[in-house]
Amino acid sequence: QVQLVESGGGLVQAGGSLRLSCAASGRTFSSYAMGWFRQAPGKEREFVATISWSDGRTYYADSVKGRFTISRDNTKNTVYLQMNSLKPEDTAVYYCAADRTYYSGSYPVGMAYWGKGTLVTVSS
Repeated sequence: QVQLVESGGGLVQAGGSLRLSCAASGRTFSSYAMGWFRQAPGKEREFVATISWSDGRTYYADSVKGRFTISRDNTKNTVYLQMNSLKPEDTAVYYCAADRTYYSGSYPVGMAYWGKGTLVTVSS
């Protein structure tokens, strides 16, 4: 079983930065994809970014490209989401997720494993 635990959410002013972390355990993740999704109040969950655990390939949603960076630390089994130039519309619960296979796409049906989420609030 895969366990994913997010941390790093909070309140930040527009234009500021936050870094989210996702600690993964329970499996060997060498071939997995890791991802971040978000869900704003009253809206559907949306894809943010994904990274290949094995070779670091990444793919981003257009709405965050150039502002957010996904990365991983294999030694710590941790995935990060560095969020810069935050906007009020980035306010959402951010979820870490994992899937058995990476591809450069938005995972429209989601991923296999999910964390419980961390809230990011961006004030204007």
